[in-house]
Amino acid sequence: MAPKPRVVIVGSGFAGLTAQDRLARSGFSVTLVDRNVYSTFQPLLYQVATAGLTSADVAYPAWTAAHKTHSEFVRGEVVGVDTSAGQVQLADGGVLGYDYLVIATGVSAAFFGVTGAAEHAFSLYTRRDSIILRNRLMEELEKRSAGDDSDLGITIVGGGATGVELAGTLAELRNIALPASFPDIDRKRICVTLIELGPALLAPFDEKLREYAKRELAERGVDVRLDTKIERVEGDRVFIAGGSELASDLTVWAAGISGPEWIGNLGLKTGRGGRLLTGPDLRVVEQDRIFAVGDIGIIDGDPLPQLSAPAIQQGRHAADQIKLIEAGHPTTAFRYRDKGIAATIGSRSAVVELSIGINMRGTLAWLAWLGLHLFYLLGGRNRISALVNLSWRYLTWSRGGGVIIGDADGEEPAQVRS
Repeated sequence: MAPKPRVVIVGSGFAGLTAQDRLARSGFSVTLVDRNVYSTFQPLLYQVATAGLTSADVAYPAWTAAHKTHSEFVRGEVVGVDTSAGQVQLADGGVLGYDYLVIATGVSAAFFGVTGAAEHAFSLYTRRDSIILRNRLMEELEKRSAGDDSDLGITIVGGGATGVELAGTLAELRNIALPASFPDIDRKRICVTLIELGPALLAPFDEKLREYAKRELAERGVDVRLDTKIERVEGDRVFIAGGSELASDLTVWAAGISGPEWIGNLGLKTGRGGRLLTGPDLRVVEQDRIFAVGDIGIIDGDPLPQLSAPAIQQGRHAADQIKLIEAGHPTTAFRYRDKGIAATIGSRSAVVELSIGINMRGTLAWLAWLGLHLFYLLGGRNRISALVNLSWRYLTWSRGGGVIIGDADGEEPAQVRS
């Protein structure tokens, strides 16, 4: 009996887990590799950063996902790929042989060469990022509650979904929860600013929905600045093109993505932002048995939105291409099936644009957004916990509820839910 083809999948996000599940159930020998023991649900990281969810709510054990389909999970950090030998090299000296390799590592922030941004701005791409930001936010609030009467400036750079959702939630935290949770702080001294380089927020959305989001943020007291370029970031301020500056104790960078630095050391073709360049079938350029899926891959001339739906579809497509190759059939081009996009501004306020031409905003859109995110969240306990915590947050804002403290502050979750 011929041995099962070996597939190594690097990364346990949406794309990696989808490919792993599909291939393992098709009889392949699958090894899932990740530097963390958990998969992170990135769309809700801003809720962790604003103390609305625990870090465990958005973490699902990677080994559980692997073991469900009798796959192997290896915790490790990839440092090299030997394409001629078909081997993945790990930082601890370990080596994993493969017949097919699927790279699904996700991305990191792109600072576009802005001076000081990498050193002084916070990112929001990993669970650890969200914990660091939350802890710093709580420190700043506690300091002012203890007598520091200085203003607190919070600047979010980037008017995409992450920037809008974070800005809106921070504004509600200030407006509704602060009087009960931190009664000694004058909320008028907390300024939330959202800066976008382009002419509109939520660029992929319909114009009416973009304008709605801008109005909703303004009503919550967010200072929205469009057509604004950041030239330099320092620890307590940002410098804007044209010579002005803005006091900023917390600067969050939510504009642009790039491949992790180690991707450039693999000897594989990269495109814009250091992301792996692929052909239409998602195979890395000049490679027959290496695929790049999710945000880390970029199809030449056909960039896709950084959403869960494209990542899931790409993970599924890469698995199907591997099955085609094994069967001796030609591969097929990836075609993204756009089902729609959604973003929330705050309590009972969101925008949803469906591919069938239906647009929603307000409470109905917010409920749809909530249901969609709970559906994609991995793990029954995580869904229940996230639903309880988010419901508690929005129902008890004004009574001091909805602000979680004492959560884990290290690399691993206090409790990884199954």
